[in-house]
Amino acid sequence: MFYQKSNEEVLNELKTSVKGLTEVEVKERQEKYGLNELKEKEGTSTFQMIIDSFKDPLVIILLIAAVVQMFLGEMVESLVIFIVLILNSILGVVQSKKAEGALEALKNFSAPMAKVIRNGKRETIAAKDLVPGDIIFLEAGDYIPGDGRVIEGQSLKVEEGMLTGESEAILKNSEIIEKEVPLGDRKNFVYSGSMVVYGRGTVVITNTGMTTEMGKIAYLIENAQEEETPLQKNLEKFSKKLGIWITILCLIIFIIMAIRGLGGKENLTESLIKSFMFAVAVAVAAIPEALSSIVTIVLAMGTNTMAKRHAIIRKLHAVETLGSTGIICTDKTGTLTQNKMTVENYYVENKNILDNKENLFYLGMGLVNDSQIDKEGKLLGDPTETALVDYIIKNGIDYKEIRNKNLRISEIPFDSDRKLMSTLNKVNLDNIMFIKGAPDVVINRCDKILGEDGEREITLEDKNRLFKENESFSKNALRVLAIGYKKYYEPKKLELDDEYNITFIGLIAMMDPPREEVFAAIKEAKSAGIKPIMITGDHKITASAIGKKIGLMEESDLALTGSELDGLTDKELDEKLEEISVYARVSPENKIRIVQAWQRKGKVTAMTGDGVNDAPALKQANIGIAMGSGTEVAKGSAEMVLTDDNFVTIVHAIETGRTVYENIKKAINYLFAGNLGAIIAILFALFAGWENPFTPLQLLFINLINDSMPAIALGLEKPEKSIMDRKPRDPKEGLFTKTSLKAVIGRGIIIGIAVILAQYIGDNVFHGMGEAMAFTTVVFSRILQTFPARSERDSLISLGIFTNKYVILAVVVCFGIYGISLIPSFRGIFDIPNTFSFNELGTCFGLSFIAMLLMELQKKISK
Repeated sequence: MFYQKSNEEVLNELKTSVKGLTEVEVKERQEKYGLNELKEKEGTSTFQMIIDSFKDPLVIILLIAAVVQMFLGEMVESLVIFIVLILNSILGVVQSKKAEGALEALKNFSAPMAKVIRNGKRETIAAKDLVPGDIIFLEAGDYIPGDGRVIEGQSLKVEEGMLTGESEAILKNSEIIEKEVPLGDRKNFVYSGSMVVYGRGTVVITNTGMTTEMGKIAYLIENAQEEETPLQKNLEKFSKKLGIWITILCLIIFIIMAIRGLGGKENLTESLIKSFMFAVAVAVAAIPEALSSIVTIVLAMGTNTMAKRHAIIRKLHAVETLGSTGIICTDKTGTLTQNKMTVENYYVENKNILDNKENLFYLGMGLVNDSQIDKEGKLLGDPTETALVDYIIKNGIDYKEIRNKNLRISEIPFDSDRKLMSTLNKVNLDNIMFIKGAPDVVINRCDKILGEDGEREITLEDKNRLFKENESFSKNALRVLAIGYKKYYEPKKLELDDEYNITFIGLIAMMDPPREEVFAAIKEAKSAGIKPIMITGDHKITASAIGKKIGLMEESDLALTGSELDGLTDKELDEKLEEISVYARVSPENKIRIVQAWQRKGKVTAMTGDGVNDAPALKQANIGIAMGSGTEVAKGSAEMVLTDDNFVTIVHAIETGRTVYENIKKAINYLFAGNLGAIIAILFALFAGWENPFTPLQLLFINLINDSMPAIALGLEKPEKSIMDRKPRDPKEGLFTKTSLKAVIGRGIIIGIAVILAQYIGDNVFHGMGEAMAFTTVVFSRILQTFPARSERDSLISLGIFTNKYVILAVVVCFGIYGISLIPSFRGIFDIPNTFSFNELGTCFGLSFIAMLLMELQKKISK
């Protein structure tokens, strides 16, 4: 590993030098390694997506029926079926074509230009032309164009949270790291796509393109398997079964009718055509042609509801996946925490000094500090330093004023060897050197302490007490700095020897604090049977402390590092999985492995994240949830984006997801109960020797137009009060539960009986009247079925007749649409005779209303 080798060893292995490569060497390496770019696989073409949309078993049955009808001269029915199928296909393809763009966003992270040495001269080139062995120069504001080993660094700080998940910039150096360490601890290495926030450095490029850490993530994104949602699996499974049963049923009907026809007066051709048309009627009656569109519309309406609550859905089926989510793997930084270092506590021996605003403690925080305030009042600089400035501003200090009033005379910048930073400032008539740094270093260099009565000699007892305070802060995941000072009679240029014989002032304890609203969100998630898990690039102690503080981690829970996870086999991980609540110092591969482990246990797993390092796991998870303030790569790999970066929004989204799924089931139950009623009427007519009660066009009219609006209205039911007190839905649960199947069969039988009675009454006048009354009754029964379909258990009275205004609107509109069929010029199309009057209409409505009351009675009996 390059980070475990000296500069000389790295340069020799890469066959380069500090003078850079020659043009000849660059060309040879470009031929060997290729351009410094990310590659992507070809996606599915639009044409292929359209073809795939017609592979559904139910669609195939309808296609066959439509083609045969077309050859038999039934052009209207065929045309209607073709139009519906094409519209469904277009709707599906348009949704799928909303490109994820994750890889494209990764490309945009790559630095466009790079400063290199070639042929011994410094020049600027396109980043894509970089090769391993190139020597590059970095300074504040630069995006890093490739992975590389630091040869030289002057206070070089790099923000690589997008890869590691850490909120703080990392100070880089050129020292050898002897032992094997995770990516986030490789202090002598920089990574493609990360950003220099402070200092400057010289780096030798070791990896480019797809061999960089960014390239590895791109590969993981491309090869992460997207899980089908529970609804997709259920609908696909159900469609196959339904397709088989419909085919068998149609064949049986066709054979029975054909045999009957052979023994009758009709010739063979007429008998076969009539038999086929009867079978087609059954197929059309059984297949809910608008199901796909209705599910899509209800899901889309769910996305609108979520958008109002700060959750943007990128993939429609993600809405219902939320309803069965049992695991939320969440990042720490910026998701559970505020992504802003904040002073949480402090320790000073002399508490009286804080009574004076411009005390030495506050002055030290503000003066040994390089933070700046821009024109808009925003703090710029190292997160630790901006936290100190923010703290003294909150305590009434004007940062700009003390900087201008107490001018800096000299300074010694921070470096990782000393772990100190010092500045000499003119404070009133005094020349005071303020020093801040690691507590152990500062305390050991102190010979005095600022006590209750002013400066005094520091004792061993004092130092032990200070070390104990520091240890106490550290155990609570706080980052601690010490502040000290030293006075000089005259201004001078500071030297390293000046950083001894210091007077200790105090300790400052900081952390990236949890979001205030996260505490309640974690509690609500747990009460809903959802297990939240923290996955972070931060240190184990820090992550565990935050986890315990917000209630995510119980006393008996475990915390694992990425290295410890790597040491477990899949079997060992599976055994410990449910006890682990925190994973720290993890790699992108670790995140995918954690998600896959939960998926092996059959859990629907959500993954939240905001960095590039989260993208592969976001794509692998059943539902990826990206933060709105996160990288475009994360957003492109996710199914859902939180615009407010708020963990509470996830809980709200799960509530909406559960509601949407329940409402989709209500819509599906409504459709199949109506279709079952029509099939029962058709089969009864067949075995009773009656004429077919419906034409295929009438059934298409019912299935596509009159059924659609009530089904959509059912998809807009409000959430039930207990929806977040239930455990997550089992993803293996079928489309129809025992309760819902009883409701569907019961309502279907009731509708079927009402239609049979209507046909019988009408046939006593003449066949045409029987057909018209059967058609009218099945339309009315299915419209009125909307009311009992609102709940499988609760009565219409307890729900409130007018609590869902969309249902009322759908019922009124559907009765109005049916009215079109009674217009004289349209009666012929729908086979409604001119003698069909208000008497017959009243009879049909009466039968349908009684059917609705029986459906309500069925719920009471089931209870």
